Amino acid sequence: MARKILHLDLDAFYCAVEEQRNPGLHGKPFAVGGRPDQRGVVASCSYAARKFGVHSAMPMAQAMRRCPNLIVVPGNHRAYSRVSGQVMARLHNLTPLVEQLSIDEAFLDVSDLPDSPENIARALQADIRRELGLPCSIGAAGNKLVAKIANNIGKASAQVRPGQTPNAITVVPPGQEAEFLAPLPVRELWGVGPKTAEKLESLGLHTIGDVAGWPESDLIRRFGKHGADLSRRAKGVDNRPVITEHEAKSVSQERTFATDISGGTQLRRTLRSLCEMTGRRLRKRGLSGTTVRLKIRWADFTTLTRQTTLGHPTNLDAEIYAAALELFNNVWPEGKRVRLLGVGVSHFESPGRQLSLWDSGPPPDAPLQKTLDDIRERFGSNAVKRGSQLEQDDE
Repeated sequence: MARKILHLDLDAFYCAVEEQRNPGLHGKPFAVGGRPDQRGVVASCSYAARKFGVHSAMPMAQAMRRCPNLIVVPGNHRAYSRVSGQVMARLHNLTPLVEQLSIDEAFLDVSDLPDSPENIARALQADIRRELGLPCSIGAAGNKLVAKIANNIGKASAQVRPGQTPNAITVVPPGQEAEFLAPLPVRELWGVGPKTAEKLESLGLHTIGDVAGWPESDLIRRFGKHGADLSRRAKGVDNRPVITEHEAKSVSQERTFATDISGGTQLRRTLRSLCEMTGRRLRKRGLSGTTVRLKIRWADFTTLTRQTTLGHPTNLDAEIYAAALELFNNVWPEGKRVRLLGVGVSHFESPGRQLSLWDSGPPPDAPLQKTLDDIRERFGSNAVKRGSQLEQDDE
């Protein structure tokens, strides 16, 4: 039986949520992200802003130059997470086979549902619009590869009128995968980045169909195992299942400073704050890791990463900070200007700290940590602060 796979992508998700919070933004060029005078970056932008060449990951200052009337809206990730949860709940109501890729994107396997992929997609799109007021686009095909590419192409080719979003539905019927992919540029194929595309185009392979028709043995000779993947994907073949649980590889937080920082006190305060945010995210997801990683970027954009392995898995702020601080002290020369700091935890083991023969119970900080998490969850991240943070606020 042919599979029926949907790829759903919420259209300009952050912007759609902000328009719900402030209807006055509807139809206007605006971007969600950091301030242009503080090295802010565009996290998402409205389709009205895209008409001016604004796009995600662009420096906000550059976006302002392209669109002088651009409205900059600070992000509200708590609101985005809440609305994302509502969307994903509706997907799970439709089928248990949901693979969430990000806050606004997911695969669904609806092979067991009797309706056609197009009817399922249209009903789902209408439900999300009606119940949550959010636009979304959907690609449908017999596998994940083609469903995602179909959605990308459908969104890109949609005629978006002022104040509207693509809200596209693109269906590739069974057996027509290779035919659908054939005229598309090679860069649309998964696994083809700029360097691979350049190599393929140097061989005269400009479309996915060109790659599909090239001898697989030669692709393997030139690209190794990746060549076999390219040949298979170009023919529209993808047997990967929808994975219902995505295991995180790492949890991290980082901060880019508005101006380069050279003061040790402020840098260590920031480092502690990043460790606390990382620890809170770990505990919320029931994760503990044994590797703590520090990321530091100097004023000249040179970036260093250093990591250390602990003797046990942890998700406690104090233990993460102690490890990160040791790494920081080892690499930071006093007075050197820092542009970015980041902290991450990886190599996850079983949730919580594992006990050794000498441990008699949970680490002593665990109950206090849980109490602080509960207070911050209920009253906000700034409900409880350290004394050093209060001193910083008064400066």
